[in-house]
Amino acid sequence: MTGRERCVIKRDTRFEMFRMRIKGPALLLLLVFALPPLPVFGADGGDVPATLIRNIPLRPWGAMNGSEFAQSILRMDGTQREQAILNQFLIGNIPDFLRRLKPVFLSQRLEDGKSLTATLFAMPDYLAIGSDRDFLRIPMSLYPAAEIAMRYGFFLPTRKIVDALFSQSAFRLTPEPMPPGPRMSSTAYYWEHNQRIRKQRLSLGFPLGALISGHKKDVVMTKRLVPGKGKIAIYGWHRPSGIPLQPLSTVHGASYADYSHGIRLISNQVLLNEELRPYDEILEDPARAELLSDEGVIRQIWSLLTARHRPPEKSG
Repeated sequence: MTGRERCVIKRDTRFEMFRMRIKGPALLLLLVFALPPLPVFGADGGDVPATLIRNIPLRPWGAMNGSEFAQSILRMDGTQREQAILNQFLIGNIPDFLRRLKPVFLSQRLEDGKSLTATLFAMPDYLAIGSDRDFLRIPMSLYPAAEIAMRYGFFLPTRKIVDALFSQSAFRLTPEPMPPGPRMSSTAYYWEHNQRIRKQRLSLGFPLGALISGHKKDVVMTKRLVPGKGKIAIYGWHRPSGIPLQPLSTVHGASYADYSHGIRLISNQVLLNEELRPYDEILEDPARAELLSDEGVIRQIWSLLTARHRPPEKSG
């Protein structure tokens, strides 16, 4: 991290403090965005059972915001940084808007002609550290991402679910790739890409907390993952046309993460024909797996998510 990059983070922090002092019409506009959104498909599904987020700790008073956390990890190596990230999620240091889960709808026609319908409950954006006013979307390798998912009572999406999230999003952002190279896994890249997303969202007037997509690749569940092989599956970053920049890939080791990845969590409870059922149970059921997966059954999910943690892999 260069002195210039540290100055950028500090400047962005001062800008946020300046925005907090704004009065008059600008304050009124902020209050309008703070109101609950109108019920529209993919943007708000009414009341979501509080039990779905009961395992996410309340954000501690005085917890670090996104820019403070970015500063705190500047000089850490990959292993130290990943542990620091994990610690923040374990204490519940996430923006409040991520707790307002959004419904995603899927269906499957059975051999007898009947239909199955499922309502998933997804976080409206990718996992981030900080407050609603100042947060950092943070990439993670597979094992810490899986640990947080399990602690919170959530799972990672499948490719089919990522496609559904994109098609049903209330708002869509345009991918913003950054130059490839060894700095892709640096904190500086994480911060810069987060700021690009923020500026694009604000310029388009997309309200915070709405279901959005198009700004990150997803870490996903797939039958291509095999326990013990140590791979991570990545998919998505859809263009406005709906075609993903990243086809489903298991090229990287499970310890890899870079700025372009995001962790979108899906609640482990799925409303299946009006009855709550476990997400993993459906994925392992040959009769119903196609409801959530375009690959059919995905087995040994818990084995994939409880694999031994390995040190972060360097980008290259």
